[in-house]
Amino acid sequence: MDVATQVLSEVRGQVLPVIRAAVPSVVRPESAPDAAVGGARAAGELGLTRTEFARAVQLGIVRAGPPAPGGSPRYARAELERIRSAEGFPEALRERVEAVAGAEAAGAVLGISPGRFTRLARCGHITPVGYRINRYRVVVWLYLAAELREFADREPGMLRGSAPPADRELLAAKADLRPRKWRGRHVGLLLRRTADPWERAAVLASVLSEEELREAVPDPAERIVLAALAPPAPYGHPQIPAAAAVAARLLRAEPADEVHWYRTSLDFALTGARGQSKSTGDRGPT
Repeated sequence: MDVATQVLSEVRGQVLPVIRAAVPSVVRPESAPDAAVGGARAAGELGLTRTEFARAVQLGIVRAGPPAPGGSPRYARAELERIRSAEGFPEALRERVEAVAGAEAAGAVLGISPGRFTRLARCGHITPVGYRINRYRVVVWLYLAAELREFADREPGMLRGSAPPADRELLAAKADLRPRKWRGRHVGLLLRRTADPWERAAVLASVLSEEELREAVPDPAERIVLAALAPPAPYGHPQIPAAAAVAARLLRAEPADEVHWYRTSLDFALTGARGQSKSTGDRGPT
């Protein structure tokens, strides 16, 4: 198995199981007036910063309920109580969402040099959980501290010694698998948050370029539906145009085999979505 095939297999492992799977029902608000609260209040009640809370939602640790009339997410009291009643709260919760930025900080968690950490991340051994664009318009990848510690426990040999042959091959080709691995994770997390067929199709469509999407979905009416249901940019996505342009490239699949896999997955998802529309007329072209 060549390196590209191996990486694609890993991404499939992250995303494919949730393309078909149904997700648990969202938490429904109780009848009391303040049975659900907004994000800022929910973060405060859980003892999290705004960024930590956003990451908890991203990872599915905190599940959003039905949105407010204006579209803002709401969080049921029952959901907050579920999290507060978990063992080790609040320290355990903070540990799950703790993230470090960049190779120097991540390497320090693992006890290795920034250079060695960069090699491990570029070769796909560690998957980023997010990104930010610094003032020099350079991508700074974010990593979950808990996952770094788990990696150190699981793969102590990777922290010492020479790079394995597969890594040397990737390094010689100047490969960087961080964007691709992050996209696979991001798409998988988004798919887990909805069971709606058209919303799931929109998630898969969101990583394709406009040209690829037109080829994959020739019906303009369907493309309008997918655009309307497209997920928002990840929390922390820059608003300044120059930085946003750099970050936008991270959101699109690039290697041909990756693009092909997302197009195939989108076709599968659209088949189910069209079938639902024909039977119920709930959403999307018929």
